[in-house]
Amino acid sequence: MVERDGRRLTRRGFVHASAGAVALGGGGLAALAACDGRPTGTSGSDDVDGRATLRAPSSLSVAAATLTAAPGTARLSDSATAPAWLFNGTSPGPTLRARRGDRARIRLVNALGEPTIVHWHGVIVPEIADGHPRRTIDAGATFDYEFEVVQRAGTYWYHPHAHHRTGAQIQRGLAGFLIVRDEEEDALRLPGGEREILLLLQDRSGDASAFDYAATEGDHLAGMLRHVPYGNGVRRPRLDVAGARYRFRVLNASHARSYRLGLDDGRPFTVIGNDGGLLPAAVEASEVWLGVGERVDVLVDFRDVPVGTRLALQSLPFTIPSGPTVAHPQGIAMELLELTRVAGGTMSEPPLPAVLSTVPRLAPTDPAAVRTFTFRSSAHDRHLIDGRAFDMADMGRVDYRIALGRTERWRFLNDSPIPHPVHLHGTHFQVVSRTGGRETIYAYEGGWKDTVLVMPLETVEVLVRFDRYAGLFPLHCHNLQHEDMGMMSNVEVG
Repeated sequence: MVERDGRRLTRRGFVHASAGAVALGGGGLAALAACDGRPTGTSGSDDVDGRATLRAPSSLSVAAATLTAAPGTARLSDSATAPAWLFNGTSPGPTLRARRGDRARIRLVNALGEPTIVHWHGVIVPEIADGHPRRTIDAGATFDYEFEVVQRAGTYWYHPHAHHRTGAQIQRGLAGFLIVRDEEEDALRLPGGEREILLLLQDRSGDASAFDYAATEGDHLAGMLRHVPYGNGVRRPRLDVAGARYRFRVLNASHARSYRLGLDDGRPFTVIGNDGGLLPAAVEASEVWLGVGERVDVLVDFRDVPVGTRLALQSLPFTIPSGPTVAHPQGIAMELLELTRVAGGTMSEPPLPAVLSTVPRLAPTDPAAVRTFTFRSSAHDRHLIDGRAFDMADMGRVDYRIALGRTERWRFLNDSPIPHPVHLHGTHFQVVSRTGGRETIYAYEGGWKDTVLVMPLETVEVLVRFDRYAGLFPLHCHNLQHEDMGMMSNVEVG
């Protein structure tokens, strides 16, 4: 065994994961083959070193929405385009908007050349509407979703969930926001309109191949890690801000990259929410970790910033000891969004109350009962949960069972030198401890979560209760290559 920071990593997993990280060229699973087609329009070098205007996605009501997944053209910058796969012709897809208590009626039209299905990430829906990989629909088919919007206000999102093709389909451009509002959030009078910014973060290449999917052997181990930041589908985005308080709803929709968010002048964020909506109270933080699939809802006040000042939302550098050797590793510094203070604003802002939301604390039904889920990645074994890979031949198998209404303590153990953002369908959970690695629970991880970042050699404990729907719901790593290659299990609730 190899010892580090009080935790043990199996020598086999450590050696295989470290040694297998170098791309071998031309390898890879047939199911992860590159998509064909090349971008058209301007050359691949267009605006690579410039900035593109951040665009707000269009909106649709969940009450009667149609999402058509089809080939189209994505805009990389203010002048460059590329062929892509898009929902309703845009990247990101239209923002679906709802209020708690609404009845969602959404039709998915598959105009791709392969099967697909949509998962409503963080949205509590019946099993049949959850987008489990076993419910994929064929090319040319449709699927009608109908469900009650039962969860609280928050920032959620939707994306494909076809097994072995999730990474490819998101890479090609298929993803979008789903925003839920309710009376509790309304009462806070948070910034809205042009001062409410939706920011979908991804890392891609900066040239004409930005929306291509060509995962290398190294990508299959570490996950696809690229070096150019994209926001809402455009590369190196920029945004003008006035002298006012802004609300940023930030989503990490990357393949594998973890971000350590911070502003370059050191000013803090006021964190008001995360995956499952509002926090119990606002939290001041100068940096925020954001794993794949996680969301964070922050306020930033620009009233004291002089007109003409340039700021930047960054991913601050960090180091993962003994992480895989790849061209653009985890922890590289990235300038994610350029912010320029322009004239206007300087308006008064209502103060935030001491309590934002009432969040009841879970307590385990049986305090002595703990389940441990071991996430292990290596070049030899690839990506496993408790030594098992998700089996396409038996997608209905049951790996774990939990009674509806029972609260359990689950322990997610990362026994590899690669981050694992762990996502659970069908419910939310509460983070209660982190040992090894960063050795802390961050205040902004309070409230309800559906995804938690488990860095190498960390163990994260959460309290879980399914209290709405019975059925079969996935638990998986949200590193898209890990998920596609088997790091997923089925949890039966009943």
